[in-house]
Amino acid sequence: MKVALIIENSQAAKSAIVHEALTSVAEPLGHQVFHYGMYAPEDEAQLTYVMNGLLAGILLNSRAADFVITGCGTGMGSMLACNSMPGVFCGLVIDPTDAFLFSQINDGNCMSMPYSKGFGWAAELNLQDCYRKIFENEGGAGYPKERAEIMRKNRGILKDLKSAACNDMLTVLKNVDQDLLRSAIAGEKFAEYFYANSQDEAISDYLRSL
Repeated sequence: MKVALIIENSQAAKSAIVHEALTSVAEPLGHQVFHYGMYAPEDEAQLTYVMNGLLAGILLNSRAADFVITGCGTGMGSMLACNSMPGVFCGLVIDPTDAFLFSQINDGNCMSMPYSKGFGWAAELNLQDCYRKIFENEGGAGYPKERAEIMRKNRGILKDLKSAACNDMLTVLKNVDQDLLRSAIAGEKFAEYFYANSQDEAISDYLRSL
């Protein structure tokens, strides 16, 4: 699985901690991690939590990534921004129980975490435990197990509801503020990672045109 990490500007100082925690869990399980930034507070390309959502939408709808991990101070803003995008189902994950239940019940493709609120001593251990609960189990298996089928059905209903409520991603890209979009894809490694992994030529072509 291709896992994308996105860090916004208020939490950029913790980028290395989050990236190390993620790779230490995901890579031994056979997943590839692509860090789309930010990498440090002084990065030229500054991402806001709103851009986190837009970038998550680009990565998931183009299939350049299979799963996105992002966050902000509380995790709330990034979660809301991500869920405003078509095809993105983002959960707020604070602890390993959240991670396990989100994976087993909701089987989403994006998680947002708080990197300021409650982020204290041994925070990297909580990150590792959360990532482990996401990646070590098959998503959508259900909890409790006897409710797995109704949960699967409800996920399908939600997916259809979101499809009816949202424009497709290419339409979003054309209608969104173009300066916001340019800023969201301005990271130093975006082009290197994205164009090598994107499976949607229309999205790739439109972003290249910017």
